[in-house]
Amino acid sequence: MPMYQPSSRREVDSQVLDLETAVKDGVLGGGGGVIATGFGSEKLDLKLMIEELEPMDVPMVFICPISLEPMHDPVTLCTGQTYERSNILKWFSLGHCTCPTTMQELWDDSMTPNKTLQQLIHSWFSQKYLAMKKRSEDVQGRVKEILENLKKIKGQARVQALKELRQVVQVHGTAKKTVVENGGIGLISSLLGPFTTHAVGCEVIGVLVNLNLDLNSMSDLLQPAKISLMVDILNEGSVETKINCTRLIGMLIEGTDFASQNVASLSLLVGLLRLVKDKKHPNGVVAGLNLLKTICWHEPVRNSFVNVGAVPQLVELIPGLNNECLELVLHILELLSSTPEGRLALKDCPSTIPNVVKLLMKASENCTQLALSILWSICKFAPEECASLAVDAGLAAKLLLVIQSGCNPVLKQRSAELLKLCSLNYTTTIFISKCKLTRTIQ
Repeated sequence: MPMYQPSSRREVDSQVLDLETAVKDGVLGGGGGVIATGFGSEKLDLKLMIEELEPMDVPMVFICPISLEPMHDPVTLCTGQTYERSNILKWFSLGHCTCPTTMQELWDDSMTPNKTLQQLIHSWFSQKYLAMKKRSEDVQGRVKEILENLKKIKGQARVQALKELRQVVQVHGTAKKTVVENGGIGLISSLLGPFTTHAVGCEVIGVLVNLNLDLNSMSDLLQPAKISLMVDILNEGSVETKINCTRLIGMLIEGTDFASQNVASLSLLVGLLRLVKDKKHPNGVVAGLNLLKTICWHEPVRNSFVNVGAVPQLVELIPGLNNECLELVLHILELLSSTPEGRLALKDCPSTIPNVVKLLMKASENCTQLALSILWSICKFAPEECASLAVDAGLAAKLLLVIQSGCNPVLKQRSAELLKLCSLNYTTTIFISKCKLTRTIQ
């Protein structure tokens, strides 16, 4: 359970005498309102309420100073400080004879149950819990109503209904559950067809990407016609729509068997490249790179990706990326370097070697490992041309740093092999001089 944050409301002494005073003072958030306290035999379980409620600001007086969690069974010490019974007992069991908050020595080891505070806590959480349940019921009712309307309405009314549904499922877990339990996924998926308008398609995708799709639903959405529609919307939609399309396609193909021709369309690859180059929207960059990485695990797709000019575009992105995106780009480039076409494209891009060499021992060990793999592939592919370029870019000094570092043995071995490969075209003296290794060796 997440740690609760005390609210900024005025603190109230733990010895509250009555609920009415607490309500008037604003402790229960009632602002003078009436709060039912007589739950009788149907009294709600406090622990269950706290677990089901989302994290929220809780009055300071309800929080145990030891655990920083709401109290269930508050007890007050002789110092006037109140704690959760189990927490203060644990404090005493460790041999302490002081008050944890004031550090005063206790002149009386008795603990007085704070029944008034306990009742306040229960009343406050009951109010919040019942309000949450009411909202959930309202949300469930509204979602069912929208789903029924979607069976009948068309045109702009359908767009508005889907827009409202998208907004609801983005916020309420209850709404997602209601959609699934009432056959909403199949109904919403059926709205993606050959005559689907762009506006309807955008909203349908915005809803589906927020739901937990089962295998049957994913198989239905992986139909070529529906994937093609998603790709069209990805290329034409707003940034939010592009991101939603990217995430939905990723959800559909990740971890499932799919026909590579369904996702290897040039239109999809070009659309994803546009998305990852738009650095104004970091969420889109991450989503796009994740999908490209997933797609490139499938060998038939790699040549298509190389053919649309992906390599130089990805290489030029490297200098401005954070570590997360760097690893994704390097992963994609490493996958592409496994094909002759990919190695040729990497070799022919003038920025490949300088940009990749700079990443050695700079970002993370994973980045270093991926960068080494890429450099090894292209230097092995064209040693006479690429090795000299790599040496001029400072590769040798970087490789020595890797060898001398605490990196794993596999990285050190690969670095030694690459260093040896780069030195084949030089005498020892010229190699040391050309690589400016004197300072490094010293």
